[in-house]
Amino acid sequence: MSRITGESSANGGGPPVQKLSLVVSEQAVVEGATEILKVIRPDWCRDNVRFKLFTDGITNKLVGCFKQPSEGTDTAETPEPEDVVLIRVYGNKTDLLIDRRKETENIQLLHRHGYAPALYATFANGLAYQYVPGVTLTPDTCQNDAVWPLVARRMAQMHRVQPDGPTNPKPDLPAKLDQFLRLVPDRFTDPHKDERVWKVFPSVAQLRNEFEELYGRLLATDSPVVFCHNDLLLGNVIYDERNARVTFIDYEYAGPNHQAFDIGNHFTEFAGIDEIDYGRYPTPEFQRRWLRVYLQEYGKGTPVTDVAVQRLYVQVNQYALASHFLWSIWALIQAEHSTIDFDFVQFGATRFLEYRQRKDNFLALRCDDD
Repeated sequence: MSRITGESSANGGGPPVQKLSLVVSEQAVVEGATEILKVIRPDWCRDNVRFKLFTDGITNKLVGCFKQPSEGTDTAETPEPEDVVLIRVYGNKTDLLIDRRKETENIQLLHRHGYAPALYATFANGLAYQYVPGVTLTPDTCQNDAVWPLVARRMAQMHRVQPDGPTNPKPDLPAKLDQFLRLVPDRFTDPHKDERVWKVFPSVAQLRNEFEELYGRLLATDSPVVFCHNDLLLGNVIYDERNARVTFIDYEYAGPNHQAFDIGNHFTEFAGIDEIDYGRYPTPEFQRRWLRVYLQEYGKGTPVTDVAVQRLYVQVNQYALASHFLWSIWALIQAEHSTIDFDFVQFGATRFLEYRQRKDNFLALRCDDD
């Protein structure tokens, strides 16, 4: 763990973001978090801080830092924390996949709009940010009638955000897929992984050709480019039941992309991660209800026609194919580099086989006015 030095930068009118020259070991996240708290929460007494390791992610390590009331304070047996900070330590070699500078800009942009937690500090291999009360979604709760309309509306609101930069940005999808394909090793270091991968996947050259053909088909649907989360798995949606609110977290991959990709990607995540079951992929009836709520919010109350819902339904399911393709390639890179105990080869193979199984049916979908 390196010595802390740092500077601060503006945070969109909020408290400045501390920039710390600190490397936190994945094997010593609590010790690293303690050092970070000395800078961003210098008034906290170490004896009153409780740490909790979270396990929702398969890329990074996350620790919650809870400031407990001081001894002698009149509280219940399990007192509410006075303040909470989350500290995320990036997974090994994830800098190959993610533009960390852009990630912090995305968090600050969306925080200004009230859609993301406040960012407190960045360090060499992670960041510290505001805790959002609530629970992450599960394959059971994501289709709960009290929850999914909140997600649909929040995604629509995020898609209306206008980031700084070009007025007609290019979608991230083709460049990100190209980046990922360039990082897939010709031969995996682990011979067993190497054998398992190439039993399922064709060569990188064949993968590249297949995606180019797929993307050509997807472009024909004319899905608009908007500001997207691009990784809205269930663990990245926090549901606050008390306030009937959802918050999206982890903007590592956020940026301009096709509207339908963001929605289709979210729908593919209904299957879960630890025990993937694509029988949970939302039904056409559920999707159309979800998409109608989304379009009502996205259009700011403009009447939504059945034709508009059907058009978006077709786009979303076809771009769901691109989601499967992208994350299956991502998983191959993680299989080579990640130190997290997770079967990335199995994850990637499952998504790639689902892509193959759904491809013909989804590409055959048509809009009512076609």
